[in-house]
Amino acid sequence: MANRNGTALKYPLLFEPLSIAGLTLRNRVMMGSMHTGLEDRARDYPKLAEYFATRARGGVGLIVTGGLAPNRAGWIAPFAGKLARGGEVARHRLVTDAVHAAGGHIALQILHAGRYGYHPLIVSASATRAPINKFAARALSQRSIESTIEDFVKCAQLAHSAGYDGVEIMGSEGYLINQFLAERTNQRRDAWGGDIVGRARLALEIVKRTRAALGANFLIVFRMSGLDLVEHGGTFEETLWLARALQAAGANMLDTGIGWHEARIPTIGSMVPRAAFSWVTRRIKEAVSIPVIATNRINTPDVAEQLLRDGDADMISMARPLLADPEWANKARDDRPDEINTCIACNQACLDHVFSRQRATCLVNPRAAYETELVLRPVSGAKRIAVVGAGPAGLACSVALAERGHRVSLFEREAEVGGQFRYAREVPGKEEFHEALRYFRVQLQLRKVEVRLKSAANAAQLLTAGFDEIVIASGVIARALRIPGADHSSVISYPQLFGGEKTAGQRVAVIGAGGIGYDVATFLTTEHVSRTASSQQHFLQEWGIDSTGRSAGGLLAARRPPVPRQVTMLQRKDGKFGVTLGATTGWIHRRALQQRGVVTRGGLSYERIDDAGLHIRTEQGMEVLAVDSIIVCAGQESVTDLVGALQDGGQSTHVIGGARLAAEVDAERAIREAVELAARL
Repeated sequence: MANRNGTALKYPLLFEPLSIAGLTLRNRVMMGSMHTGLEDRARDYPKLAEYFATRARGGVGLIVTGGLAPNRAGWIAPFAGKLARGGEVARHRLVTDAVHAAGGHIALQILHAGRYGYHPLIVSASATRAPINKFAARALSQRSIESTIEDFVKCAQLAHSAGYDGVEIMGSEGYLINQFLAERTNQRRDAWGGDIVGRARLALEIVKRTRAALGANFLIVFRMSGLDLVEHGGTFEETLWLARALQAAGANMLDTGIGWHEARIPTIGSMVPRAAFSWVTRRIKEAVSIPVIATNRINTPDVAEQLLRDGDADMISMARPLLADPEWANKARDDRPDEINTCIACNQACLDHVFSRQRATCLVNPRAAYETELVLRPVSGAKRIAVVGAGPAGLACSVALAERGHRVSLFEREAEVGGQFRYAREVPGKEEFHEALRYFRVQLQLRKVEVRLKSAANAAQLLTAGFDEIVIASGVIARALRIPGADHSSVISYPQLFGGEKTAGQRVAVIGAGGIGYDVATFLTTEHVSRTASSQQHFLQEWGIDSTGRSAGGLLAARRPPVPRQVTMLQRKDGKFGVTLGATTGWIHRRALQQRGVVTRGGLSYERIDDAGLHIRTEQGMEVLAVDSIIVCAGQESVTDLVGALQDGGQSTHVIGGARLAAEVDAERAIREAVELAARL
């Protein structure tokens, strides 16, 4: 096979077509299901159609929609997306027509939330309440189970009428079907409970009846839980039995889900090694003859190709990576992997938004799910624009301006671009920030942005250079500690620590418990190892994941990793630590540091620093922390020294990112502001 340039494909297995259920998928790249919020309102379906069509034009072989409920009891939240009536079909036609016109295929995911639904109508296998939900579920009666099966089948029929090429039946992540499958949530003693045969009956009946209703030429993907990661979850023996039974029932493909939402083990966060759960997919693949789909932390074509080469999977599912770069597949096919805007697995703008009822988008690509609103149109008359500062805001703005056709000069006082991203990449578990910086460096070169490193621009220079517009993206500086002894040799700022200018001792106090404080504590308590197979084993051991398949739910006792330092994290206020961390990842960081023995202390003031250590005041009085090093993570201050002089000189000036607002460094906001400004200029 060859790419459009006529050269041999670098990733031949990834771009091998797959014929299945009367379809020919053009490659093995699947856009996995991710709820955006656009599914929930009829008025947003034109936006949803363009969102999916953009990925189809980007070369994806198969798209799976965000989850749509088959009835009201299955809602994720009140009035969330569903497909249960004929009157709801027309809006979906916008989506399927757009994807097909772009040369892609698309399946609708049918998702019944069960006890994860955030509303009082929720139902489950038994009367239980999920630990992440304030609402308790009532048990479905046998009659209600039958009607629920009918609703799944009807939803699939409506999807067919709407032009979908198939459906994905959501049976993992702890949603309704998974609740029936696991003893954890299924205490029934009738034909729908008991042993695995009874507990699997709902899943198998849905697949059988859907196949009978829609015939052979309709794709049925079943997303099964390969590893529950909760107590009293399924065993691997049961998982393999279910895989074979689903194939016999009529499923065309099996998609691998990992972990329930209530599991206390990370499965997609940035600290999870790439393809960390591919061994689960491989074992399922060995048990069946239908294609099996790998998922979770696969974000580069090299990893995807390797999984196919090793026989771990037949298709590769990615959701967040295709938010980050809708052209991921085209770039991989054309041997341009260095141009891919790689997902950094931060969750800040995608899943964190979903769980706060905002529209999902992407930190590194704010145009995701805003394709019809945040548009970078070519300019009719190019301007000369200076961007001061090559942190996240300055980089994003420069690239977007140049993409539109402006002539851009980027000034950076340091010897390397990146700003705060240069520090983030040093944190164990955040190595993906290397990829973000690689992407921006490549784009600056491709877009012919003039980059002036080691160039601290001054107002006079900028005013006399004749720029049409100047963008100040000069970012932030770390706020200094203002107490007696703040200049003591034991005091280290977080830029000095991450930049390698200073090294921490064995006993360390971290002042500040925001995101940077947690990054510093992680940096200090982690033995730095390369992200290899050994790091995957370290991850499985630290979080207590059983890769042997012997334990129910896939759980073992967590093993505390070697910790090179004693760390105490401090904050002035009295209350919960890490309240500013991400909604979907904060618990991971808190638990990881707890496992590593990090002590947290709040409700105190910092008095002075001397050779004895850090003197603090608590309700009990004065106390000295005998530490070797004190790392200051006490916030940031905006760098805006150029703004006044430029404005006084009559220069059109725009301030974005940390330079505009330093409170709790926010790369998502900075990059969005940058691209929005670039779209306007």
